[in-house]
Amino acid sequence: MAGKLNGKVAVVTGASSGIGEATVRSLAAEGAAVVAGARRKVRLDGLVEEITRDGGKVIAVECDVTEEQQAHALVDRAIEEFGKIDILVNNAGVMLLSKVEKGLSDEWRQMFDVNVLGLLYATDATIEAMKKQGSGHIVNVSSVAGRKTRPTVGVYSGTKFAVNAISEAMRQELLEDGIRITMVEPGA
Repeated sequence: MAGKLNGKVAVVTGASSGIGEATVRSLAAEGAAVVAGARRKVRLDGLVEEITRDGGKVIAVECDVTEEQQAHALVDRAIEEFGKIDILVNNAGVMLLSKVEKGLSDEWRQMFDVNVLGLLYATDATIEAMKKQGSGHIVNVSSVAGRKTRPTVGVYSGTKFAVNAISEAMRQELLEDGIRITMVEPGA
């Protein structure tokens, strides 16, 4: 496949469905070599089979971003397989709706682990490689809920407010290193 991203290497978290799957397809269609990471390896394998059959270059890596070592291994795999990482798309996320008063601390923890810590783990693994290259692009998928909240979305919104703050800090911190930061805020 030939396109605007020929020669580029991208890593996408949460790549087995939704926005992540669509992102993998788009990046591959534009010529990028893609490392697709997600917990559901069977779904990733089907995606890889379809894209490679159509001429794209993509590999699947089973990865739970809430496990720091797995997030680092995902990025390491891209560098081992393709020699670099040009694009990181931090897409893995979970939205569990409930009122704060429900006391669903396991769900709160899961959202913060995936939406915030998972993003940080993958980003941490990526920044050093991008600094060495002198370039890179990190795309953080947030949400309109990261700007405005409503009942039953408070904890999820909190995670996405955090993504927004982290993204802005990264933009300022990495400005001199040639690393671009983009935050995408999809709605329902």
